[in-house]
Amino acid sequence: MTLHRLAATIEARKGADPDSSWTAKLLAKGPEKCAEKFGEEAIEAIIEAVKGDRGRLTSEAADVLYHLLVMLAARDVTLADVEAELARRESRSGLAEKAARG
Repeated sequence: MTLHRLAATIEARKGADPDSSWTAKLLAKGPEKCAEKFGEEAIEAIIEAVKGDRGRLTSEAADVLYHLLVMLAARDVTLADVEAELARRESRSGLAEKAARG
């Protein structure tokens, strides 16, 4: 799956020279900067969703997924961790899950 390959590539860049890759550069700036960049990309995706440009939204959504994985990696949260949480929630209805989280 593409997301798993991307997550593995991001993980491999964790110790890389920041001058060697954009991912390594982001990770070297720390979790806060990674979170900030994720937020910027999320806002850009929201703007494109409101505008209704399918192609631009698709592009921004890809950026959001990439930056989400970078942000997670910066805090040592893996894609497998997120998948496990989604699997745990699968057994509940969306409304019951929301109510349980308060």
